[in-house]
Amino acid sequence: MVTLSRRAACAALGAAAAFGLNRPLRFVPAAGAMPVEPTVGFRRFKVGSVEVTAVYDGIWRKPHDPAFIKDVTVDQTKEALAKAGLTTDFMPIPLTVFVLKLGDRYVMCDAGSGVGQWQANATHLPGNMAAAGIDHTKIDTILISHFHPDHVWGLMQKGTNAPTFPNAELVVSSTEYRWWTDPERLGKLPEGRRGAGKRIADVFPTWKNWRLVEDGSEVAPGVRFVFAPGHTPGHSALLVSSGTEQLMISADTMYVPALLAPHPDWQGSYDQDGPMAIGTRRMLVDRIIADKVAICGSHFPFPGSGTFVRDGNAYAFTPAEA
Repeated sequence: MVTLSRRAACAALGAAAAFGLNRPLRFVPAAGAMPVEPTVGFRRFKVGSVEVTAVYDGIWRKPHDPAFIKDVTVDQTKEALAKAGLTTDFMPIPLTVFVLKLGDRYVMCDAGSGVGQWQANATHLPGNMAAAGIDHTKIDTILISHFHPDHVWGLMQKGTNAPTFPNAELVVSSTEYRWWTDPERLGKLPEGRRGAGKRIADVFPTWKNWRLVEDGSEVAPGVRFVFAPGHTPGHSALLVSSGTEQLMISADTMYVPALLAPHPDWQGSYDQDGPMAIGTRRMLVDRIIADKVAICGSHFPFPGSGTFVRDGNAYAFTPAEA
């Protein structure tokens, strides 16, 4: 039997209330060893009357790289992973997609990584959606946090770039869309991002089902975009509200909590504007703590949810158990 500390127990009770559950969520203690991949492919919970399904896509077993976090050594990142109970054999970056059921509508939050188009171990989204009883042809709307491959390659078929969801409305920040589709942008991208940039610039403008929105726009009943730039120029989180309950789907704002909760000022190599990403990270996490808002993240350990509490000038993160 796991014995929680007083702080972790309080976090579990608070999270249970935030997620509308009638019992505490189970949390993995920092000293415990978390499995690399979950044994289940989806989890459901309620936010007021909204049914949220967390669907596992897969994991990037990223080789350790001293450039992953600016001015931070591999040993330091391994130490943070070990303290969080995660493997240190590689950098574990899982990907979870969230699907909202709003009445009889299905709204998908990001589109996943495209059945192996991002990483060989990220192929599970279609099968896990089917297991959850979600028919991808019935997806009404897809809300896109940003245009990184692990979030949008699932919009396109491998090899042909044909749309996977031709009848769904695609909603994204106008800033994000215009930045990536600017005809002059490609030549200014770093070499490693030009392939992705070219695919986006060639394909996305040919589709007519985009809706470009601004910060704070209601994009579905009870769902608003929250501008959260830094990771990309138009990166956005999503705030789901129903009755007295709220959920922040934070996308990549705090992408690897094991690293960035205790070290919120670390700059990731995938943050396009590191200082801005740090400011956004602190602002968003401080907001959800102050307002007692539940939070999910694309790269949190599956099922992609957990709790943050203040820990001095940093944070402590406790993941929910899959």
